[in-house]
Amino acid sequence: MIDISESVMQFVLAFVVVGPLLGALAALLPAPPGLKGKSPEQAVLRHGVTVTGVVLAAAIVLALGFDHDHPSRMQATTDISWIPALHVRVHLGIDGISLPLVVLTALLTFLCALYSYFKPPAGPAPKAFVALLLLLESGTLATFAVLDLVLFFLAFETVLVPMYFLIARWGGEGRRAAAWRFILYTLLGSVVMLLGLLLIGIKAGTFDMVALATDNGRSLTASVQVVAVLAIGIGLAVKTPMWPLHSWLPDAHTAAPTVGSVLLAGVLLKMGTYGFVRILLPVAPHGFHTFAPCLAAFAVAGIVYGSLACLALARQGARGDLKRLIAYSSVGHMGFVLLGIATMTPTGVNGALFANIAHGLITGLLFFLVGGLKDRTGTTDLDTLAESTGAALYGRAPRLGGLIAFGAVASLGLPGLAGFWGEMLALFGSFEPAAGLSRPAFLTFMAIGASGTLLTAAYMLVVVRRVCMGSVARETPRLADVHGFEFAAWTPLVALTVLAGLWPKALLGLTDPAVQQLLAGGTR
Repeated sequence: MIDISESVMQFVLAFVVVGPLLGALAALLPAPPGLKGKSPEQAVLRHGVTVTGVVLAAAIVLALGFDHDHPSRMQATTDISWIPALHVRVHLGIDGISLPLVVLTALLTFLCALYSYFKPPAGPAPKAFVALLLLLESGTLATFAVLDLVLFFLAFETVLVPMYFLIARWGGEGRRAAAWRFILYTLLGSVVMLLGLLLIGIKAGTFDMVALATDNGRSLTASVQVVAVLAIGIGLAVKTPMWPLHSWLPDAHTAAPTVGSVLLAGVLLKMGTYGFVRILLPVAPHGFHTFAPCLAAFAVAGIVYGSLACLALARQGARGDLKRLIAYSSVGHMGFVLLGIATMTPTGVNGALFANIAHGLITGLLFFLVGGLKDRTGTTDLDTLAESTGAALYGRAPRLGGLIAFGAVASLGLPGLAGFWGEMLALFGSFEPAAGLSRPAFLTFMAIGASGTLLTAAYMLVVVRRVCMGSVARETPRLADVHGFEFAAWTPLVALTVLAGLWPKALLGLTDPAVQQLLAGGTR
């Protein structure tokens, strides 16, 4: 930890939230003559790398200046009145729960901007692409940093428009239908969520999330809590996505460009589960307790459903799309996150937060790798890859094949890698759920969830066998192996996946004190 004054930390956090928004506006302006380089398109892509790099550096400064001895305390706080008549305030702050998500968002966005500089997206208007990427980053970072329900909703909604256009304008086949499904599902969920947020704010007399968490639902009647949890939970469940509200996700991932898929899986899905932990658990504990068994049941259904869908896509002759398979795997992995939250225990919630970060690292890497594979072979169809163009990657592009195998074994939860700890803790939390929750029911959920880990191993190993293994015929052309810029974009994700797997205390030491305090009914 570096000793940085609170005022400097406040400025840095405000810059992290607002900086990408200012960068998005600047991206739309003409490039100065001396900065154009080979072309205006190159200049604006370089601008995206610069802005996201500076934001990542600021997020690292936040992490270094964070008081790791008191991770449950809100730090770098800014609290300014914005709309006095509605008691809405510009309230920012980070604790051990939000800090890892802020750093993850800044990292993945920078890696996406770097990847796009060397591999520009196929489509029109690089200026618009960079501006939308930065707007998406600003909205996501704001979601994890704001401490007011109204601002949370505004930030939550900000990301919808840029992601819609990233899919609709720079996506692949079926992009317009996929973009429309994405925006309609999430908007409908958000309308219901807004009603729940307004209900809490009006009944409690404040929209301040810190004050509401400290109150721990004492100013809300049981019926108000139940209604609020139902309304807000639907909106958050759509974004997570929870089965059966997940059907927008596979199409969105399949159609999205590579960086769109990375950000959608790596950070946007985390906004829903973050809302469950930050808002519903501490603000409406009685209402959440009422729905916890239902949430757990939907979670394990998603784990099994996602795994079976992946197995169906991976089998020979199914014409399964590799991007679609990874999208369905996200439904299963996020099921473990929801299961951990549903236990309402420190063990389960810590596991959920760990699994959030692990999923962002591993699935972000997998979508990068699949994008690189498509650039080389022109397809992500598993049967086509296995039959002609992309089989035997170990022999034709050994580094790429090795990275795909690494991503697969990390995704299936191999001990020693990041994917293991979150799922294990979520299952441990189910073994001993919070007081008042049915232990036999959660033991059943634990057993079903554990079976999902076996199914995950099955389909991931099938993918590795079909794409990476096999003999190489003499006439089969070699594929370009991993390029330098790809190493630069992918290596941080590999390193952090290993680091989190070997040293889980680095993350759990941040989240556990904050979770303990949040579940106890307070956040200072």
